[in-house]
Formats: sequence, C-alpha cells, structure tokens
Amino acid sequence: MTTYSAVVTTGIYCRPGCGAKPLAENVRTFELAAAAEVAGFRACLRCRPYRVAGPISTDSPELVCRAVQLIIDGALDDGTEADLAARLALSARHLRRIFLAHLGVTPDQLARSRRAHFARRMLDDSDLTVAEVAFASGFGSLRQFNRDIREVFRSSPKELRNRRRRSDRLAADGGLTLRLPFQPPYDWDNVQVFLAERAIPGVESVQDGVYRRTISLDGGPGVLEVRPGNESCLLLQAHLPYWEGLIHVVERAGRMVGLADPTTGPGAWGAFEIAAHAIVAQHCGLARARTRMGTLTRHLGQPVGGLTHGLTHLFPSADLVAGADLTAVDLPRRTAQTLRSLATAVAAGTVVLDCALPLPDLVRTLTAVSGLGVPAAHHIATRLGHHLP
Repeated sequence: MTTYSAVVTTGIYCRPGCGAKPLAENVRTFELAAAAEVAGFRACLRCRPYRVAGPISTDSPELVCRAVQLIIDGALDDGTEADLAARLALSARHLRRIFLAHLGVTPDQLARSRRAHFARRMLDDSDLTVAEVAFASGFGSLRQFNRDIREVFRSSPKELRNRRRRSDRLAADGGLTLRLPFQPPYDWDNVQVFLAERAIPGVESVQDGVYRRTISLDGGPGVLEVRPGNESCLLLQAHLPYWEGLIHVVERAGRMVGLADPTTGPGAWGAFEIAAHAIVAQHCGLARARTRMGTLTRHLGQPVGGLTHGLTHLFPSADLVAGADLTAVDLPRRTAQTLRSLATAVAAGTVVLDCALPLPDLVRTLTAVSGLGVPAAHHIATRLGHHLP
C-alpha cells in the first residue's frame, strides 16, 4: 500500500522513495494523495506524486472500493454524490461518512484530485492546449479547471506548463503518447502473453512487445498502442477521434493491462467483449475461442479501414449481437444461445457489467443467464476489477 509522507514544516507531501529526509516528528502520513491535499499539503516537485496513483487499501470495505471504481469510471464527471450513492443503494450522507472514515476524503474531493493529477500529467507530457487539457481531464469548464488546479498545485495551468522539464514532453507523430506509470511488482512480459492468448483477430494484436487494439468512442473509431517505456512506466499511444474525456481512456487502458492493481492481473477494455469471450471459451480452448471471436467480429463488427498490424474492425456491441443471426458465426448452438441471452440482457439493462454490484450479486446475475457457468462468471468479475475471496 502506498503511504504518502507530508512534512508539516514545508507543507509538501511526497511518495515513497523520494530523496527528501525530513525529521520524523514533522511527518504525517496519508494513504491517498487526495487526503494530503485536503489537509493543505502540496505535491513535491522532485518525486511528483501526481504521476502515480496509489491503489485503495485492501483493508477498505468492498463498498468503498466499488465506489472508488465508479468515480474512476466518471460517475462524478456529470453526476453528484447523491447520484453515486443511489447507484450503491446508500444515502449521500452515509457515502461521505464512510469515505471520510476510510480514505480521509469525500467522493467529490477524490474525483477533483484525480482530474487535477491527470491534467498535470497532460501539461507535462503533451503539447495539447490548456483548454484541450481541461476537457481531456474531465473538467466541465475552464473556470472549474483553473480553480481546481490552483487549489491542488498552488499555480495556474499556464505556470505549470511553463515550468515543465525538457525531458517531460512526449511527442509522437500520428497520436498522443502518455506515460502509464506503475509500481513494482509488474511484469509486462507476462501480461502481453496473457493478452496475446486472448487477442481477438481484427480487434487486437500483440507483435514485437506492443499491444494494439481498436476502440470506439461514441461511435468514432480509435486505436490504442501499449509498449514498454522505462523501468517504471509503459507508454500509451492513443489515436482518437477527439481528446475530450481522455482521462477515462487512460484509466481504462491502465486497467486493461493490469496497472490498476498488479495483484489481480489484466482487466478489460470492453465489459461486454470480455463477457462474450468468457462465454465462447467455456467449452473450448483459448485458440479455438480466438478463432470464433474473430469470426463474430468479421460478421458483426464495424469495419475500420487503413489500419495496420491486422486491425480491421471494432468489436460489436451488445445491441448488435442481440439482434443478429448467430447461426452464420461458427458458434455451437448452445454457445450462441447463451451469448444472445447475455447480449439481450445487457442491451436491455437487466444485466449491468460493472463493479456497482457486490461480487456475489454480480455472479448471481451472470449465472442467471442460461448457459453461463460459475467459472465464466468469476472470470468476468475479476476482469471487471472484483477480487475473488
């Protein structure tokens, strides 16, 4: 668990490994950078703790962990704490109380810190304009962006941009490159083997140590590439139709390659995509499942022209699969029936593939779909971020 050290005499907080050596009696510790900021401390300019997001302690209640994941997914970008609490069947007052008790911050304060930290990374790493950084980071307005950045970093966005180091800027032709920092232990070699064994032909590829995949943002196609950086980060190169909401693309990409919590392994880009793969792979090996998923994609996925490395399509949505004739997709009849049942339930909203549901409820909901077994349900749950007991 990451512990941030805040020095009372300087008003600065650092992440583990920083070279600063304050007197022990002047140090306070926090489990979250956001909690240090709420207490009035600002980020160290040497170790730059905003670069690496520490995981939530496994000692925190499952409810808190699920709420944090929903915040990461953007639940408070346009919604309120009351909206978030309703999704979790709580009152807003109780949600704030358990956040303060276990994390030291309110849900709104955590969301603000995340947006500000991502914006600071973008100001360092990219040449996007200040306005583009604001909306890429999930802020609703430039006024809110400027206010929150000043509160968290004690400087304006333009001052922070002017202060960045020469080595900070990452430039790439034909896309935006960002660092995906991680803390050991993390094994990119094992992760890419895991991804390669499950890569859907036309949608994903793993070649020469680089993972690539197509994605859809509100119907617009894009491509993500993840490759090794240095000993403490991967590099994400994003080719997107627009930059608004980039913070969520980066968060999802990090979870997809297992950076959110290295102990749980790779996550998922698309929840329905992972669920469909689990259904298809229930009664055949991974190699056969890849072939069948590729056939499904060619028949139903949206073609995307002009791409390289075997990328040709977007994976089809639940709506498309629910209304399709699956007899021509080379799926066994039982598998096709199960996949259609799940797709119909997801499209109708009766099955929600996210972490809002507790693990037992999610597994029970999934196994209520005819033909979807418990092992497949557990696999889906872990790829969505749940920890199995």
